[in-house]
Amino acid sequence: MNKKNKKLALTGGAAAAEALKQIDLDVMPIYPITPQTTIIETYAGFEANGEVETEMIKVESEHSAMSAAIGASSAGARTATATSSQGLALMHEVLYIASGFRLPIMMLVSARALASPINIHGDHSDVMGCRDSGWIQLFCENGQEVYDKTIIGMKLAEKVKLPIMVIMDGFNTSHSVENLEILETKVVQEFVGEFEAVSPLLDTENPVTYGAVALQNSYFEFRIDQEEAMKNAEEEYEKIAKDFEKISGRKYDIFEEYRIEDSASSADRAEKIMVLTGSAAGTAKVVVDKLREVGEKVGILKIGLFRPFPHKKIAESLKNAKEIIVLDRAQSIGTFPPFYSEITKSLYEAKEIKNIKSYVYGLGGRDIFQKQIEDVFADKIEGGYIK
Repeated sequence: MNKKNKKLALTGGAAAAEALKQIDLDVMPIYPITPQTTIIETYAGFEANGEVETEMIKVESEHSAMSAAIGASSAGARTATATSSQGLALMHEVLYIASGFRLPIMMLVSARALASPINIHGDHSDVMGCRDSGWIQLFCENGQEVYDKTIIGMKLAEKVKLPIMVIMDGFNTSHSVENLEILETKVVQEFVGEFEAVSPLLDTENPVTYGAVALQNSYFEFRIDQEEAMKNAEEEYEKIAKDFEKISGRKYDIFEEYRIEDSASSADRAEKIMVLTGSAAGTAKVVVDKLREVGEKVGILKIGLFRPFPHKKIAESLKNAKEIIVLDRAQSIGTFPPFYSEITKSLYEAKEIKNIKSYVYGLGGRDIFQKQIEDVFADKIEGGYIK
């Protein structure tokens, strides 16, 4: 640890706010909703105490928060906001405008279940509902990842000119206090760099139009450009994460392989690999450690970068597994769950046909315990639901 870095006990929400403070935002439109409120409460405290010069815009809804963020970013301001659940659903209409305008807006999401019935606790239903909206999506396991990936994510968004969601599990991460290492503000600001807006509305010497009509002769090309930018985000993320490792000592690949290759010997390679993301990965790692001690050849593949989805690299990581177990904290009503669909597609394209099992867990904030994960690895729970 660099002696100038400091250790702070922070919730995941406060960790996100700490990173935003160091990034030096220009504008932050806000509307409170549980459980993202820890983010904006903490940041509002910074603003009230004069620790930031950010213009905080208090709006009447989440739809307005994203609309204000689009306006601010279009004008040339470094912009961020935060939301959860129904708030993200209310933003849905304008998410596509942010990505279509290629605006590098940062949005912190404390992922939460969707109504009805009303539930304020964590699952991934809200973020999975907008996975095709053109936003980069980064998942976090714990508060340290939230802090780090907020910094990485801001630089990535501004590099590829796309908006980004940095996602933490509601309550499990957003409200859990952990000891985190916080970098020097000067180091963070040098890493992220000055925000250089592209074709801002307030550049009156070079007037531009935002939101013009694109008919059949041009709309298609805009979508192709977006797709190319999204594909480019995978490579840029890897570069930026390596640069971040140099200043922090913490490594963030597009996914984490935990005890998949347990030694140099292929005899120790994991035969059963569990794929998941978010806070449950910490519990799963404890189980893997226990099972490895008694000779079980198990491992974890934790998804970090979900959009763009790294199909080829995922398939390469899983190619030696005999069995793959995919855990989703969201349903896709009427079809297969999100991660399971992505993993099967990755393996199909790579011509790696595997024994794959799908489980949905943790809906509405329901806990998943070590014993349940052990039972999944031992094939004691049939594919479907971990209740």
